[in-house]
This record gives sequence, C-alpha cells and structure tokens, in this order.
Amino acid sequence: MDPQDLDLINGLLDSDAELREKLKEHINDFDKKTRTMVGMLNKVHSTPSSEILALLDTVRPVIQSCQETTATLAALVPPNQFWRWKDMWTNSLRSAAFSALFVEYLASGKLLSLQDANTQLGIKEEWKDRFTLGVEDYLHGVITMVNELSRLAVNAVTLGDFEAPIRISVFVKDVFAGFSMLNLKNDILRRRFDSLKYDIKKIEEVVYDVSLRKLAPSSKGPAKETKTQE
Repeated sequence: MDPQDLDLINGLLDSDAELREKLKEHINDFDKKTRTMVGMLNKVHSTPSSEILALLDTVRPVIQSCQETTATLAALVPPNQFWRWKDMWTNSLRSAAFSALFVEYLASGKLLSLQDANTQLGIKEEWKDRFTLGVEDYLHGVITMVNELSRLAVNAVTLGDFEAPIRISVFVKDVFAGFSMLNLKNDILRRRFDSLKYDIKKIEEVVYDVSLRKLAPSSKGPAKETKTQE
C-alpha cells in the first residue's frame, strides 16, 4: 500500500477517534441531564395533583438546558453524517423527548407534536443532516410516556385523584388509535407499540374500579335535569 495512502487513512482514523471522544463528552452531559429529568418526573407518582404544576416548573429549566447540548452536538457533527453518529446519542435523545412529552401532558393534557418536541430541545430544521429528533425516536418517547401514564393511573387513585385515570384513558386510547394507523417498519418500535395494549388494559381496569365504586364525579352519572313548564 502506498505510504501516502497509509498516512491519509491514519489521518482519517485519528480524526474520527478525536471526534468520537468530543461527542462522547457532550453526550455524557446530555445523559446526565436526561437522567435528572426522568428522576424528577418520577416524583409525579407520589405528588398530589395540586402540586404537579410546581413539580413541572422544576423540570422545565433542565429541558431548556438541553438546548445548549444539542447545539454543541450539531456543531460537532460534520454535514451529512447524521446516520453515522446518531447511535451515540439515541438513548439520551429518546429520554429527553419522553421528558418533554410527559411534561406537556401533565401541564395541558395534550400530546406534544414532533415539531414542538424538536423546538423544546432546541433542535433546528437546518441541522437535519447532522442532529435531529427523528420520527422513530419521537415515537419511542411517546410509547415511554404511555408506559408511565399507566403507572400514574394507579398511583393517582392512591393519592385520591379519581378523575386522572379517566383522563389518562381517553388520552391513551387516542394515542393508540393514532399509532394503529401508522405503517411501522421498525421491528423494535412495532413490538413496543404492541405492548401498549397491556398499558390500556391496566388503565381500563383502574377506570372500571373507580367507576364501579362511583369515586369520580364523572362516574356518578348525569345530574337530574329540572323540567320547566312552557
């Protein structure tokens, strides 16, 4: 092999190794932030509904701090090399997406869109060839949120919030219906989607129990109307 070719190859290998180490440093920081967010959000299972908004206020600054990390990663990755390096940050990014999704549901009862999830994490459209929250990673975050909501349906009742399981049930069934219309090609994603059936069953059992015991105001039946004479 030509010595010049060897020098070129060694140079490329050294450059890749250097870039990998730089990425790893910032991904470790990203991972720490996502673990912090997940740990803070886990407190929702032991937090009364009246205090959940205050809890979310402690999580949002950490989500915002992820914007600095995503910007740094996007600046480090060379153009058109997203697929080459994405596996390094996939787990951290999915956890960050889950955190943003869960916070949005707890705050508004709505599903955060893919575009809004990218925005909350500071990910810009022009980075798509270097760093972005892709569709599959977003959907993994949605599934993780549903897994967490099935836990919350049980724990909310324990804390005396009997309406929460009913709201969660409506929301999760809507998410499941949306998933059912997707043509999922990823085997791992498809298996995780199939597992949502167990989450729905778990939530339905809680709703049934709450309704049977007439613990939630909405399960006590409609109020009697007073007829007026014309």
